[in-house]
Amino acid sequence: MTRPSPFGHPFLLGFDEIEQALDRVAKAANDGYPPYNIERLPRTEREPERLRITLAVAGFTRDQLDVTLEESQLIVRGRQADDKSRTFLHRGIAARQFQRAFLLADGMEVLGADLSNGLLSIDLARPEPERIVRRIDIGSRDGD
Repeated sequence: MTRPSPFGHPFLLGFDEIEQALDRVAKAANDGYPPYNIERLPRTEREPERLRITLAVAGFTRDQLDVTLEESQLIVRGRQADDKSRTFLHRGIAARQFQRAFLLADGMEVLGADLSNGLLSIDLARPEPERIVRRIDIGSRDGD
């Protein structure tokens, strides 16, 4: 059974990519690791309004984390390898891998990433929307 598309209305033209993006986000939302926050940082005299994504990545080093921008997706990957030289009597902290993807709006800019105290913070700049008003000339096909 297919669900009706919210973008199937005749007034919504060219929104196919948004619908596909929403489907991708819905599928990726089921994985809860690593936990993360997204906060809005206010505009200052020197910096525009920003967004900060903070992921709890305790136990990962900078070398085990990878942050990439692939088209409009910000992808954070973590890879830990098992240390075969250690013998555990109890193992409650597993070496694990993860991938977390965030879909960015057009024009979003990644400013940088920082790892401190087990928290990976990624700052994004929200672009100032440019107000565009353009006059459209009306032609005639009547031969006038």
